[in-house]
Amino acid sequence: MRYGWILMALALTATVASPAVAEMLAILNYETAAEESLESLQVQGGPEQRREGLAIVELDPESPDYGKFVADIPASPDLMLHHVFYNRDLSKAYVTALEQPILHVIDLNRFPYRLKPIPTPGCAVQEDIIFSDDNRTWYVTCMGSSNVVEGDAVSDTVRRLIDLPGAYPHGVAFDASIDRVVVTNCVAPDMSAAGHTLEIIEASTGAHLGGIQISRKKNSAPVEALFVPNADPPAVYVTNMMEDSLWAAVWNPATGTFDAKEVIDFAAHDTHMPLEMYFNRAGDRLYVTTAEPGHFSIFDLSNGPFKPRLLKQLTAAAGAHHVAITPDERTAYVQNALLNLPGLSDGSITVIDLEKMEVAGAITTFKDQGLSPNSITMLPEWYHPAGHFNNGPRD
Repeated sequence: MRYGWILMALALTATVASPAVAEMLAILNYETAAEESLESLQVQGGPEQRREGLAIVELDPESPDYGKFVADIPASPDLMLHHVFYNRDLSKAYVTALEQPILHVIDLNRFPYRLKPIPTPGCAVQEDIIFSDDNRTWYVTCMGSSNVVEGDAVSDTVRRLIDLPGAYPHGVAFDASIDRVVVTNCVAPDMSAAGHTLEIIEASTGAHLGGIQISRKKNSAPVEALFVPNADPPAVYVTNMMEDSLWAAVWNPATGTFDAKEVIDFAAHDTHMPLEMYFNRAGDRLYVTTAEPGHFSIFDLSNGPFKPRLLKQLTAAAGAHHVAITPDERTAYVQNALLNLPGLSDGSITVIDLEKMEVAGAITTFKDQGLSPNSITMLPEWYHPAGHFNNGPRD
């Protein structure tokens, strides 16, 4: 599997680094850093020089190529590639785009590998993807068009659009045991308005069942949703980007909906803009990134999902966002960039020692080239879902 990705890069006329045996590879999509960031780095750039692409990076510290690009796969600069997701059996990689209504998929079982476009008409500003337990259905959130695309994950064709009127769909999670897809009502792409609800969809019918408030106040911008492993009854965590909070929505079998309550106030810990969440395999650790000023927080869940206890708050860098965790759960790599926003896109990768709960270093490969990485995901051979495959074996 590892060499297939390098061959894919060659097949796509990519630029490949000097030969080396890769031992732990990650894929990151990137773009040229914002002008303000380029100026601070004294890197020359401009709109006509804008780059966008997918980079394969070596993350094994024992490798001579540690932190370097193993492959650089250019992409059209008008797509604004956003996030990389795998389906449940890791046979396909999906890439969302912010500027075009086109989802891309890579079939990892066929060579030569190709980026195949999947038209998603009516879907503006693609954000997240979630897959059904049987790996036959995917859901893509469309933050700019107030809907969710439901697709056939076998044929990779659109089945239907699910309208969420007045919402800004971003995060998405699925639990087959209660037949529910939940979607965060986040923020308008131009930041002119923000939501404060968790929208509920009946998975079997695609019916929108309405929303529940998932915040203390309006305009909290719920950003990500993730079901808590082993929670009984099912419970989903939601990060509120503009309220600096984490809420739990707990399934109520009697009412057939969720009851919500706040479980973490990040402002009380002097950190703001909570974004992504991850779990260890045991389900007793929760990891949360906060973008401002940039932290990686570790919580103990041994007292249950509704009483998380802060164990350690580690300093990452501005825009702390996505995380890749190694299969042995010893190391986490934090990608520090949020939508290439000035002041929230440091461009580095913070290396976290999860056993010692301390920062172990930083990778500045992208930053040094005037680039901003927008997501980080281990390649399938080293992939740890960290709770993103619901309670089963993924952002």
